[in-house]
Amino acid sequence: MEKAAFERWLESVSTSFLALSDQQRNQSLDHLISLSGAAQLRHLSNGLEALLKRDFLRLLPLELAFYLLRWLDPQTLLTCCLVCKQWNKVINTCTEVWQSVCRDLGWRIDESIQDAGHWKGVYLKAKLRMKQLNEEDAFETSSLIGHSARVYALYYRDGLLCTGSDDLSAKLWDVRTGQCVYGIQTHTCATVKFDEQKLVTGSFDNTIACWEWSTGAKIQQFRGHTGAVFSIDYNDELDTLVSGSADFTVKVWSLSAGTCVNTLTGHTEWVTKVHLQKSQVESMMHSPGDYILLSVDKYEIKVWPIGCEINCKCLKTLSVSEDRSVCLQPRLQFDGRYIVCCSDLGIYQWDFASFDVIRVIKPQQEPSSLSLLGFGDIFALLFDNHHLYVMDLRTEVTVGRWPLPAYRKSKRGSSFLPGVTSWLNGLDGKNDSGLVFATSMPDHSIHLVLWRENG
Repeated sequence: MEKAAFERWLESVSTSFLALSDQQRNQSLDHLISLSGAAQLRHLSNGLEALLKRDFLRLLPLELAFYLLRWLDPQTLLTCCLVCKQWNKVINTCTEVWQSVCRDLGWRIDESIQDAGHWKGVYLKAKLRMKQLNEEDAFETSSLIGHSARVYALYYRDGLLCTGSDDLSAKLWDVRTGQCVYGIQTHTCATVKFDEQKLVTGSFDNTIACWEWSTGAKIQQFRGHTGAVFSIDYNDELDTLVSGSADFTVKVWSLSAGTCVNTLTGHTEWVTKVHLQKSQVESMMHSPGDYILLSVDKYEIKVWPIGCEINCKCLKTLSVSEDRSVCLQPRLQFDGRYIVCCSDLGIYQWDFASFDVIRVIKPQQEPSSLSLLGFGDIFALLFDNHHLYVMDLRTEVTVGRWPLPAYRKSKRGSSFLPGVTSWLNGLDGKNDSGLVFATSMPDHSIHLVLWRENG
């Protein structure tokens, strides 16, 4: 048939076909298929595949494809990468998709990095780390051996752990190598804090002392408490040291002179924790940048303004029960925005601007035996007599745990502490390293829990 005649015939058949019902069209197609040979059937098969299996990801505008991909779970995204090169290319160029799935895993996102391949790699590493946490494979342990009597005081900073013992010594350890960097003779230590040059110790003999690491010499001594000194904190910028004691008082000292400039009263129990910190929020009582002192006893948290004025009055007293029936733990946390403390009723978080309780995390079992170690924006680190726990604060679900030995228990809480805590505000692939937890043992050693290298 000539081309012109064929085109006229095809137009006539098409017009007649369009006039048929769906059933008649189907019958017509069935009849034509029955008359077709191998070449026609192969052509029909190729044409149907293109018509029925349309690649929507290739056909959609890139912005719309990215929007749809954000609704997929991570495992489905990885599966989609295997469909074809085009799908893999599209998925691997969508930065927001991989940033989102990393964020869902509790990973800290640097918005300045817009490389989708980078975030896909971060996701795979994050997924592995969270799997390790869930399967109790994220940590490893080691011990520090060197003291000859019980270790009551621990303080961690920048990869170094300071230990104070009843053997009248304090030691500074490199956590990474397990080596003792300094060892100096002191009094019996109930609490310690250090920096590059000096060590400050509070003692069961009611005194506080400042020591020089390089020589072991006592630089300053602070006398005035009539009970054991359970907690200290200091700030070189203010030239101020604060201390909490079993004599129910908080004392404010001149760090350089060693003289007491104020005694803060109002506590009716041992003051087990003091903490100096700049406020980061504003209220009627304080402004950003103001130095704030928090002190804790068995039932109450007291908030004090610390500045140039010598006589300061308590700004606020916080508690979790009006009848003093619920005890607070001494491991208070304050970052200038929020105050966090633990009790048998759960973990309490106060907003520092308003002093309102903004969150209470109830224990999953009664009675609660969980204690607070660290509290961040994403994760909390908790422990009891048997395990460390990592809790996702967005869901209040435990995402990891680690077994603990029979460590030395102390009501004051200074014989155990967290290590690196920046990961509590979101993991970033770098801060999941180093010390996680340290505690003193009955055999006078120090038990360390460290991050295992993330393969």
